[in-house]
Amino acid sequence: MGTLWCGGTIYTMESEGKTVNAVFVEDGVIVKTGTKQSLLNQFNDKIERTIDLKGNVMYPGFVDSHMHIIGHGEKLLRLDLSEVKSAENMKELLVEKVKTAGVGEWIIGEGWNENNFSDRKIFHRKELDEIAPNHPMMLTRVCRHAILANSRALELARITKETPDPEGGVILRNEIGEPTGYLLDRAQELIKKVMPPVTNSYVERALTTAVDDLVSLGLVGGHTEDLNYYNGFENTFQTFTKVIDGKKRKFRTNLLVHHEVVKTMHEAGLHVNDGTSFISLGAMKIFADGALGGRTALLSHPYNDSPETSGVAIHSIEELKALVEKARHYNMPVAIHTIGDLALEYALDAIEQAPVRAGYRDRLIHCSVVREDLLIRMRNLPVVLDIQPHFVAADFPWVIERLGEERMKWSFAWKTLLNYGLLCAGGSDAPIEPANPLLGIYTAAARKKPTELHEGYYPEQKLTVYEAVKLFTIGSAHAVGQEAKSGIIAAGYNADFTILKQDLYKISIEEIPKAEVAMTVVDGTIVYQKDESARTNNSSF
Repeated sequence: MGTLWCGGTIYTMESEGKTVNAVFVEDGVIVKTGTKQSLLNQFNDKIERTIDLKGNVMYPGFVDSHMHIIGHGEKLLRLDLSEVKSAENMKELLVEKVKTAGVGEWIIGEGWNENNFSDRKIFHRKELDEIAPNHPMMLTRVCRHAILANSRALELARITKETPDPEGGVILRNEIGEPTGYLLDRAQELIKKVMPPVTNSYVERALTTAVDDLVSLGLVGGHTEDLNYYNGFENTFQTFTKVIDGKKRKFRTNLLVHHEVVKTMHEAGLHVNDGTSFISLGAMKIFADGALGGRTALLSHPYNDSPETSGVAIHSIEELKALVEKARHYNMPVAIHTIGDLALEYALDAIEQAPVRAGYRDRLIHCSVVREDLLIRMRNLPVVLDIQPHFVAADFPWVIERLGEERMKWSFAWKTLLNYGLLCAGGSDAPIEPANPLLGIYTAAARKKPTELHEGYYPEQKLTVYEAVKLFTIGSAHAVGQEAKSGIIAAGYNADFTILKQDLYKISIEEIPKAEVAMTVVDGTIVYQKDESARTNNSSF
C-alpha cells in the first residue's frame, strides 16, 4: 500500500522547469509520476493515503554534499561564536561562559572569525589568561583549521618555546619565539590530544541534535566526515547506526572515512558502500592543505597580503601520492580537501598516477582557487567537485586582499566550473558555514550576503536558481554514485522530498533565504513538518 502526493507544484529536476501533478510512492520508492487522476485510475487499490500539499512546492530532497554532522551538533550544544561581530563581544561571551564553568572545566568555543571584527583582532594567549586563568581554553576558528589556546591549555599540551612545529602545522610565535596561543592545522592536534575524551553519550547527543536540526532545514541527507575524531572509528560508526536507525530517525548519510581509520574500517570487515539503507561508507578523506582565513591554503604563488608564505602542505607530494595509493589498495575513491591551487595540483598529480577503479568517482572538496590548466585536467578525470557556495558570503571581501585581484578570475568561480563541463555538488561545510541549504542556493545565485546591497561579488560567476538547486540534488547524488536513485523525482528513485512554502523559481532571489520549509520527507516518511502545511487523507479510494 502506498501514498499519493498531490495538490501542489512538483519539480522533478529532470530538466529545467519540468513539473508533474502528482507522485505515487510505495515502500519508500517513487512508483510513478503523472496527473492525479491518472495515478488514481492506475493505483486505486494500492493508495492507502493521499497527502494534499495544499499549494506548497515539492523538490527532490536537498542533500548537503560536504559537512561535519557531529560537529554541527557540537556547535549547537557549545558556545557559538560564529555570529560575533567584535572582539569586545567575544570577550563578553567568554567571560560569561567562565562564570558558569565547573572547576578546571575546559572552555570551548566554536566559530570565531576575526574578519568579522573591525580591527581584525586575534586574541593572544595572555588576553585569554585574563579571562580564564584557571580553566584551559580552546577556541576553534570558523574554518576549523586554526585554534586559540590559553596558557593553561598550552601547559597541559607541553607546548613551549622549544616545541617544534609539527609536520603540516604551525605554532604561531612572538618575536622571541614564545607561542602566542594561535595554532594552525595539524598543530591543533597537540591541544586536542590532552583534552578529556568525549563520551559516547555526548557524541550521541550531538549527532541527535544535528540530525533533528538538519531535517528542519529541509535536508534529507548529508555527506559527512566524522569518523576519526570521536573515540575512534567503531564507536562513531556505531553511534551513527544507533541514532539514524531507519525507524526513529531517517536521514541519508554518506560517511567519508579519514585515511587514518581506513585500515580499522577494513579490519572490522567493512568496505566502501557498506552500511544500511540510510548510512553508507564513502570515499577516503585526505587533507591536502588548510584554509585561506589562516593563510594555510596551499597556493602556487605567495599570499598577496603576506608574501612570506604560500600556505601549508598537510602532506608532501610523495606522501599524498602514497595515501591515494592506499585508497586504491582498498578499492576506494578519495575525497581530497583542496582549497589552494597548488594543493589541487598535487591532488591531481596523485589521482592521475593512481586512477580510481571503473564506475567510481573521486571527489575534490572546495576547489576555491583553481587555474585553467587544472580545469582542463579535471575535465578528463572521473571527479566531482564538492563546492560550498556560502564561502562567497563568508570570505568576501577580505579574501580579495589575501589572493590579490589577478587570482580572482579563477577563485570561487562556480560558473566557470560548470562551463567547463565539470560535475559539481553543493555543500555547506557546516559547522564552518550555516547548514541551511537555502543560504547555499541563495549565495550561488546572488554572490553576496542577504544584507548586502550590491550586484554580487564577481557577478559573472552567478548561477541560475536551477543550477544552484541542482548542486544540492543531482550534484550531491553524483558525488556518491547515486544518480540512478537520488536527485530527481521519477519512477524508481528514493521518495526523498524537500517541500517548501515558496516556489524558488518564481520568487525573487532576495526572497530565497526567507523561504520556509513546510515538510521534509525521507523514504516516504515525513521526518519534519512545520505546521498543518499538508493535509492527509487516510481513506482508500
